Amino acid sequence: MQAKSIKGNSAEEIRAALNDSLAGNFRPTLAIVFMSVMQDRKAVTELLKQKDMDIFGATSCGEFINGHQSEGETAILLLDLPRENYSLIIREIGNSSVQEAATVLAEEALQQFANPSLILCSTCFYNDGEYLDGISLVSTIETAIGPEKIFFGGMAGDDGTFTGSYVFTGAYETRHGLAAIVLNADKISLTGMAITGWKPMGITRKVTKSSGNLLYEIDGKPAVEMYLKYLGKSERTDDKEFNVLHELAFHYPFIADRGDGETIIKSPMRIDYEENALITDMEMPEGSVFRFSTPPDFEIVEEVIEEAAALKNAANLDADALLIFSCAGRHPALGPLVTTENEGLADVWQTPMAGFFTYGEFGRTKKGKQYFHSTACCWVALKELYPAEG
Repeated sequence: MQAKSIKGNSAEEIRAALNDSLAGNFRPTLAIVFMSVMQDRKAVTELLKQKDMDIFGATSCGEFINGHQSEGETAILLLDLPRENYSLIIREIGNSSVQEAATVLAEEALQQFANPSLILCSTCFYNDGEYLDGISLVSTIETAIGPEKIFFGGMAGDDGTFTGSYVFTGAYETRHGLAAIVLNADKISLTGMAITGWKPMGITRKVTKSSGNLLYEIDGKPAVEMYLKYLGKSERTDDKEFNVLHELAFHYPFIADRGDGETIIKSPMRIDYEENALITDMEMPEGSVFRFSTPPDFEIVEEVIEEAAALKNAANLDADALLIFSCAGRHPALGPLVTTENEGLADVWQTPMAGFFTYGEFGRTKKGKQYFHSTACCWVALKELYPAEG
């Protein structure tokens, strides 16, 4: 399988980049598209369809390819993948539940191939602004297709406006749904990892009062007061202009214990002043434990790259293409280091890469467990298997 990555800030720039990429004998069948909601999705998809390409896409909070990172543009990974080895599925959630839509998608994947793996993207919001339940999405698909099956991906973004994200193919798009590239895992291998790199700080804390995504009390004390005081922002407790997500949570999320030997990052999104509670991106049930985190530094990036290199070298692997689904929170938290991270992963695998900043990530941890993540870098390398390798 051959791959090339291209980028552009308009449909015309994509047209020019696409024509350049097709100058030789490269004839891609599949375009994986990550693009700003401000870009013309219809125009770009029409360009790709004119070149007889299937399209799998998601809107972004920033996008990148080898040597280039942008906000508000388009990044595309082109693959000459045999069509008999993949198919595309897109499903509107509509009035059904996330679990129902995910089950249907998984069942269709199993109808396509006996041994499927997935590149999965979802939208992030319901029409009323409620967040899509990523935990239920991942657990439902894992149950439906089997825990041994592999899938990686992320939630579509909208340039940080929180007004609505999209997933799309060449034929259809939705702002409340799921889309997947279903791969024949006997012909196309996926190797990847979801990793955060954040380190714990201080003692273990316990959630003593919560309801859904509202966190009221930590260790019997008001959660808002404790979080802000611990991080030196106690004077902002009643400041309704204070942006908890951007000023604190990107840098100091919670590291929660999953209860199975793994941890998960959970982040305060904002303060509910009427309830005097922190609104978190994922539920923090009463009795659950967590720790505050240290501020991010270069060690986070080093860990991501070193773990990728260790996995590659241990199994003597190589790749034809690389996809990266990086949390939108990593960009403001790591600053220029996030570019170092993405480029470092591309250097490890020595292959064309494309990715985007997401509102949530789907992928396996180092220990091999499949989860929905927050604040993670989730990467996956694709490799076409030939008869001697299958």
